[in-house]
Amino acid sequence: MIETFLMERMQSTYENVVDFDLSESGVRPVTLREMVDFGFDLDALMDSPLGYSQSNGTIELRERIAAMYPGSTINHVEVTNGTSEANYILALTLIRAGDSVALQIPNYLQLWGVPRSLGATVERFQLERVDGSWEIDWDSFERAVTPKTRFVYITNPNNPTGSVLSREAMKRIVARVEEVGAYLIADEVYQGAEIDGERTPSFWGMSDRVIVTSGLSKAYGIPGVRIGWMVGPPEIIASCWTQHDYITICPNKISDHIARVAVSPDVRKQLYARTRAVLRENLPMLRSWAAEMGDFFEYTPPTAGAIVFMKYNSDAKSIAMCERILKEQSTLVVPGLHCGVESYIRVWLGAKPEYLQGGLARLRTGLAPLVGAGV
Repeated sequence: MIETFLMERMQSTYENVVDFDLSESGVRPVTLREMVDFGFDLDALMDSPLGYSQSNGTIELRERIAAMYPGSTINHVEVTNGTSEANYILALTLIRAGDSVALQIPNYLQLWGVPRSLGATVERFQLERVDGSWEIDWDSFERAVTPKTRFVYITNPNNPTGSVLSREAMKRIVARVEEVGAYLIADEVYQGAEIDGERTPSFWGMSDRVIVTSGLSKAYGIPGVRIGWMVGPPEIIASCWTQHDYITICPNKISDHIARVAVSPDVRKQLYARTRAVLRENLPMLRSWAAEMGDFFEYTPPTAGAIVFMKYNSDAKSIAMCERILKEQSTLVVPGLHCGVESYIRVWLGAKPEYLQGGLARLRTGLAPLVGAGV
């Protein structure tokens, strides 16, 4: 039996009925008209039969994805229905009862619940704020990653902190994975959503124990087509294809066509630029909003991604606090405990400015009793 995925259940229950949804995690989505402007031939697709697509992704799409990961071929790539399905299929493929999984915290907790449902134990290792930046607690990492570890799961750039690992940290993670004979699943779905600076380096190519997952939902701004992928050793990818046959069979045919356009080099560059522009416009608004509440919040602005993870100075429990704000202000934010850490909230940064302004105003009203009380 699998436990309820608390964050996703809260979002799926309320995100479409609240006045302000600040629980999102990507930028405001690209429209179909915008994709046509980027080169998607909608008219040609009008005469295409709506049959099954290739179950592991069309050759054309896998070729374009492989081109983003030097040294890979189409046999290294499996296309899935979103990055979450890629992660789920990898867990089904790799885990056996009695295995251990090492999970970076805070994180998107999909691979907290799934491994436990398969009979594995999950060991945590921490990201901690040190002098204003998020760093791995290496003592907890060494304790979590052992010869019993089947895989290590990280998000880089990280969800929810928006932090990016240094090259030195990446090398240390890979060295430990190789030492104990585990795999590394590096969820890189926020790669390309850097607010400033260079693109986040990929773990791909650092070891044959590395498997990368990603997709169109975050940096590309196209979550609704539900296209993700995994890139890894061909024998692992082949086994994942077998699992895929038992689940959703294949990606959506129309989505496959849209994805081919999105991942092409010129369009990918334009989509990343669009994402950066949205985040650069909105981050100053959130900074000003937080400053208005004095020392109630402590946070490190994200290096990449459309979310800000904010520690609040109160004894209030994050789930109860967010549920109260949901009820009183019709505004949804993610409780820190849904990411594995108490006394934080995750706030969306990727909305239209006027929507973000309205949502932050409601959130400020909901937090006022705590800010005013100073507890």
